[in-house]
Amino acid sequence: MANGPMDRRAFGGHPDQPHGPVMGQGTDYTGRYVVLLEPGDQESGLNALRASADIASVERVRGTEAAHVAELLERPDVSVLFEELGAAVVEVRPEQRHALVTSAEAESSIIAAEPERMVYALPITAPQQAPTEFFPAYRSDEEVVAHHTMAEIAAAQGPAMDEQSWTWGLQAIRANLSSLTGRDVKIAVIDTGVDTDHPDLVGRIEASASFVPGEAVEDGNGHGTHCIGTVAGPEHPRQGPRYGVACEARILAAKVLSNAGSGTDGQILAGMAWAVAQGARVISMSLGAGVRPGELFPQTYEKLAQRALERGTVIVAAAGNDSHRPPEIRPVSRPANCPSILAVSALDKALTPSFFSNGGINGQGGEVNIAAPGRDVHSAAPGGGYQSLSGTSMATPHVAGVLALLAQANPNASAADLRAGLMSGAFPLTQPARDVGSGLLQAP
Repeated sequence: MANGPMDRRAFGGHPDQPHGPVMGQGTDYTGRYVVLLEPGDQESGLNALRASADIASVERVRGTEAAHVAELLERPDVSVLFEELGAAVVEVRPEQRHALVTSAEAESSIIAAEPERMVYALPITAPQQAPTEFFPAYRSDEEVVAHHTMAEIAAAQGPAMDEQSWTWGLQAIRANLSSLTGRDVKIAVIDTGVDTDHPDLVGRIEASASFVPGEAVEDGNGHGTHCIGTVAGPEHPRQGPRYGVACEARILAAKVLSNAGSGTDGQILAGMAWAVAQGARVISMSLGAGVRPGELFPQTYEKLAQRALERGTVIVAAAGNDSHRPPEIRPVSRPANCPSILAVSALDKALTPSFFSNGGINGQGGEVNIAAPGRDVHSAAPGGGYQSLSGTSMATPHVAGVLALLAQANPNASAADLRAGLMSGAFPLTQPARDVGSGLLQAP
């Protein structure tokens, strides 16, 4: 495989229950497995699993078939194959899990088989000893360093503290100086859904789908609506400053996390398949799960991200909020730790890393790629209102919006070209690349 051998450690979790979240060393497992198959030989892999592990009957779905996927994912008697991605969420009895793993290792048409995990929305929940109001900006990192004084950076980026017309985040990334709007570029936000009746978003949602059993696409959490607002809120909001990066982008809203803010790998994969089938140029995922120091990225997400890139789709994901700087810096969360997914860290108004923002301390994909505003970010809220949230979740949609601007300016660009343009256009910061990647996101 392109990114080294399969991480056999992924086979170490064997939850005791066949269905429902299971705790294991700080990780929630569902009892199912996510299996990645060779695109041209999916049936051989499935046949091997049928013969050796007696997996549940397989239902095939395509990315455009959103209506009944959530229902299928909830059934303990069905395995679900996403044909276009070549990925399956497999139900297997507890006593057959070892046989599934053994068969997957031996069968050449199976690329990876990993325990399905729970995934969560990533807004920041401040530790008890940290202030709940995020002022002033992070710690004492405002001192003059190297080549850029804070005054020089502030002058270069504009008056970030004055939010009468534009949020500080849009000013910091220079979206207020760009003539681009993301017009006709499709952005998929894979999250907790969206308030389809929000005055700022009515008529803006091109397509929506829920992959959460028993829940409509309507956002009962607030996380998804906030992220969608940052990605593509209108040029002239009903009230307050402009908060949307790509104000004319075409929004695809996939609900993969429940109103409680949690979901499964299978639901995420369903949303990804749907987004790619809908023609999304950008997929924004402000979600994830923590990883241990030294843990390798998940093979399934990485290979699927590679396949999405080949189809022209760039995926960005939140780096995670598990750190408590100083002194604790936690590794970039999954799936942002995949080499083919852009990992986004969060900055405060002083353009320094937020205390909660994870860092690139794991190698082979675990790097931070770029940094964006993620503290006290104003955006849309369910019920037609607005709220300010903090987290790498809030930084990620800024990046997705800028990718849409780049796609509008370069309609024939490949996904690799868009990634390269995004990274090369970043504003250099004085903090380590471990924390900010190539630097501060900048609109073209």
